[in-house]
Amino acid sequence: MSIESEEPDKLDGPDRWTLIRDVAVFQVKLLFDGFRDLLLLPVSLIAGFASLIKGGRNPSSDFYDLLRVGRRSERWINLFGAASHLHGPATDEDRFPVDDVDEMVSRVESYVVDEYRRGGVTAQAKERLDKALDLVHKKARRPKRREDEA
Repeated sequence: MSIESEEPDKLDGPDRWTLIRDVAVFQVKLLFDGFRDLLLLPVSLIAGFASLIKGGRNPSSDFYDLLRVGRRSERWINLFGAASHLHGPATDEDRFPVDDVDEMVSRVESYVVDEYRRGGVTAQAKERLDKALDLVHKKARRPKRREDEA
């Protein structure tokens, strides 16, 4: 027996203490990420609604400003950053076949837009939604009557 065969197999990756640290840090990052998501759920709905109400046909930037903050927090949390300890920096091989959820939504949106242009059901739905949003915007812009003037 050689001395080499008696030594435990060594990987070119991190040692066990680095793994323990990375697991613990990952749990903390999951908490940060989850808290951020929990906070963003209602705040994004409010910001989106506020953008629609304030902007009319040209929505205000409240919602997109919130997305920018969310993107910055995502980079700060860097949830899966420890993967680089074994696999190095992210590469194209790390991608899913579809780039991201935005690409999938874009494909569905293209289908809906094509259907709309052909005058299908989506055209009628868009008209009704536009009318409803215009009505909400109009009511939000209407000056409120004071009780003391009545």
